[in-house]
Amino acid sequence: MAVGEAAAMVEPQLASNISDGNKKRAAVTKASTLSPLATEKKSISDEEGRRVKKARKPNAYDKIAVGSVAGAHLLAMCAPFCFSWGAFWLAAALYVATGMFGICFSYHRNLAHQSFKLLPKWLEYLFAYLGAHALQGDPLTWVSNHRFHHQYTDTERDPHSPIEGFWHSHISWIFDSAAIREKCGKRDNVGDLKSQAFYRWLRRTYVLHPLGLALLLYALGGLPYIVWGIGVRVVAFYHATWFVNSAAHVWGSRAWNTNDLSRNNWWVAILTFGEGWHNNHHAFKYSARQGLKWWQIDMTWYVLRFLQAIGLAYDIKLPSELQMKKLAMKDSNQY
Repeated sequence: MAVGEAAAMVEPQLASNISDGNKKRAAVTKASTLSPLATEKKSISDEEGRRVKKARKPNAYDKIAVGSVAGAHLLAMCAPFCFSWGAFWLAAALYVATGMFGICFSYHRNLAHQSFKLLPKWLEYLFAYLGAHALQGDPLTWVSNHRFHHQYTDTERDPHSPIEGFWHSHISWIFDSAAIREKCGKRDNVGDLKSQAFYRWLRRTYVLHPLGLALLLYALGGLPYIVWGIGVRVVAFYHATWFVNSAAHVWGSRAWNTNDLSRNNWWVAILTFGEGWHNNHHAFKYSARQGLKWWQIDMTWYVLRFLQAIGLAYDIKLPSELQMKKLAMKDSNQY
C-alpha cells in the first residue's frame, strides 16, 4: 500500500483521459447492476487487451522505490538463516504496531478518510509515526495516493487499478511516479495534513526514522532482529497492503453497488486487520468500521471502539441503515 504546494494543474492531454475514465465508470456502473462477477472480470481483461503502456525512463524517486522494495525482499530472504524466537516475536509485534496501528488505523481510516478523531493530538501523531515505520511512505504521500484512488476508482486515472493488470495494481504502480503525476496532478488533496507542522516534518525527515529503528534493532539483537524486524515484517505487510489494491478488486463478493470493482475478501481482511472488506469500504469510505457484519472480523475497528470507550476517540462515522439500503445489491442477502 508505498513514503504549501500550489493547486493541482492537470496536464492538457489528460482531458481525453478524464472523458475516457467517466465512460469507463459508466460502463462498470451498468455492468454491476445487471451482471455478476464475470462481467467485471471481463472488463478487466478487455481493458488489459486494449491498453499499450508507454515505456518510461525511471526518475530518481522510482529508483529509490525499486531499491527500497528490492532491498527489503532480499533482506527477508535471509530469514531462514537468521531465525530466533525473539526475532520472530519482535517481527510479529512490529507487524501489528506499524501495520494495524500505523497504516490501517492512522494512515487509512484516521488521516485519509477522517473517519474519527483522537484526543489528545499527540496520540494521532504517535499512530502516524508508527505508520512511517511500515516503509510505505510518509503520511502526506500515502494519504494523497489513497484519496486519488477513491476519487478515480477503477478508471484510467486511478493510480493503482487492476484495469491495467493485476501486477500493476499490486506493485508496479509504485515505480512510476511520473504516471501518478500525469493521472492525478499535484498533491493538492492533502491540505489538511500540510497545514500541520508535524506531517511536514515527518515528510522531510522520513528516511531517517526507519534507519534509526534499524540501528536500535541491531543494538538489541544483532542481524536476526534486522532481518526479521525490518525485512520479514516490512515485506509481509507490503504484500498484505498491496493485496487490498489488487486481490480485493478482483476476487471476492460484492454486496454494494459501488460502480467499481471493489470486493469483500475475507483472507485479505485477516492479513490487513479488516481492510479486506473492501466493497464495504468503497460503498462507505467515510465509515470507521469496515467489517459491517458481526462475523466480518475487523481488528482495527475493535481497537477504535476500545479507544472510544476510554474517551480517546470521538466523532466516529458509520453508515446509516438508509444509506446501506440505497446501495445494497438487489440480489445480495449478505455482505
